[in-house]
Amino acid sequence: MKKFLRITYLIIFFVIFCLFEVYENSGTKIIKIITPAEVVVDFNGNGKADEGENVCLSSNIKTFTSNLSTDQTELSKSLGISSTDAISVGYLTDEFAKEILLNKKVKIIPAETQRPDCKFAEIHVDGENYSDILLNSGFAIISGKAVNPDALKQKLSEAKSLNLVLLNRKSGKFHKLDCKFGLKSSDYSILPIKDAEGQFTPCKYCLVRPELKEQLRKKDEKTIDKTTYKEEFASGRIKFLVSDYTNHITPDDKCVHIFCKTVVDLINSSEKSLDMAIYDWNNNPEVMKALSKARERNVKIRVIYDKRTGDNYYPETYEFVKTLENTRSDEIEGRKNLTSMLMHNKFIIADNAKVLTGSMNFSRTGLSGFNANNLVVINSADAANYFKDEFEQMYSGSFHTLKQKSEKSNSFTIDNSNVRIYFSPQDKTVERALIPLIDNAKTYIYLPVFVLTHKKMTDALIRAKNRGVDVKIILDATSTRAQHSAHNIIRAAGIPLKTENYAGKVHNKSMIIDDRYVVTGSMNFSNSGENKNDENCLIIENSEIAKFYRGYFEFLWKKIPDIYLKYYVRPESRQSIGSCYDGIDNDYDGKIDMSDDGCR
Repeated sequence: MKKFLRITYLIIFFVIFCLFEVYENSGTKIIKIITPAEVVVDFNGNGKADEGENVCLSSNIKTFTSNLSTDQTELSKSLGISSTDAISVGYLTDEFAKEILLNKKVKIIPAETQRPDCKFAEIHVDGENYSDILLNSGFAIISGKAVNPDALKQKLSEAKSLNLVLLNRKSGKFHKLDCKFGLKSSDYSILPIKDAEGQFTPCKYCLVRPELKEQLRKKDEKTIDKTTYKEEFASGRIKFLVSDYTNHITPDDKCVHIFCKTVVDLINSSEKSLDMAIYDWNNNPEVMKALSKARERNVKIRVIYDKRTGDNYYPETYEFVKTLENTRSDEIEGRKNLTSMLMHNKFIIADNAKVLTGSMNFSRTGLSGFNANNLVVINSADAANYFKDEFEQMYSGSFHTLKQKSEKSNSFTIDNSNVRIYFSPQDKTVERALIPLIDNAKTYIYLPVFVLTHKKMTDALIRAKNRGVDVKIILDATSTRAQHSAHNIIRAAGIPLKTENYAGKVHNKSMIIDDRYVVTGSMNFSNSGENKNDENCLIIENSEIAKFYRGYFEFLWKKIPDIYLKYYVRPESRQSIGSCYDGIDNDYDGKIDMSDDGCR
């Protein structure tokens, strides 16, 4: 009986397998998308595109396509868009059609009227009419008009953000969509520029133009003010460092800047332990060598890092942590809302005796001084252990809003400095510490900052200005594009605010008040910085350090032209010194240097 059942099961399985094979290899499967309105249906089931198998939509629906051999001039004119815009939205339409139809079984209902080269028909997929799907998508055009203009406008905006290029497969070069050399290609692909860069060669004519890049470099050399600012100041056991980013306009991995040397010296001096909280990381050769030597002398290295939920501009972070035994990300299983917050700290604790912190990421742009940052090195076991308590909370899995406020005092006297240390989000730093500081300011408040979006802090700065305090702000150029940036409110209130005009970022998160206080750390002055992300913020009460940092602010203020008290700077453009030949995507739009419209 068991033998009979086995044979029966085998026969049933064989029949099901044969039926599946017949279904899979039978006709009426879409095997090629010529355009979103013309496809190839495998009627004879041989898996090839044969003559007579082209099917076109039976209605008068038209669409754009990235197929350059298809004339779309009339459609472009009727909708008032350029040919490159037509190709861009056509790329999205092609991708849409592939997702809906390619390799899918379909039902073909022939139309009454036909043409020799393409069968007119309705195409039904998964029980739906493909024409109806197109009409609802925003991609469909009938009688020269978009069926859904608002949806098409949104698709066009989405297409533009992809920064599409034309890749000549034979030459391995990629071009702008309207490049005369690219358009000559007979074997091409349309793809986003981010997928082309690094793998293929950009067209010298339309994307690189080395002669223009060199012209801009020479022009900058003539206009750059070569005066520099001293980048290091020590007061007792606190060392305060800044980056004169106006004289470091291209990043490098050489470890010649004082930031990189300071990090390497701290690692080399460690004897027992290094606890590192890093937001971003690049594998700088000298830093990696120092860490390798530390491991050889049995220094215990532990690393906490941010787990990105989206694009990571520094993928080397993940490569780095794979080389270590003791690492922990801020990912909390089953709590995506928490993981999406940032572990934004940038600090190192050495031997539970020294702590290095500030605004600098351990990245190429940070360590080389390309970005304007500050670093603080504190030689104090008490301060280091206060940081270590925070590190241990995170290392044990308590990140973001899961952390507990410390019951220990956060105030430390270190020689002639009083230092208060705050951690986000548990300490509510802006509301409980920074706003009272602003409200008690008497003479001046100067802010070199990457971003300023915190409403209550903005209100406090306006109150200070209104009672006669000299308030000035230097803001990074990219932040004027931030949705909640307070720069317009600040300017409307009469507070002088300059948009910086150098390639690197003004990445500081800082204030100087009354030649008495310096505020610094990793915390941006934003709601997320105060209430969501893992951050640190220091208030250093030391008149010598405050005067040193005020001098740095005034140095930058003088170098930035007064015209930028009124106007904004495009981050990657001829306005932004060095941004057109630094090899960095300064405005995060996928275009670098001469491929960016602002540089051309």
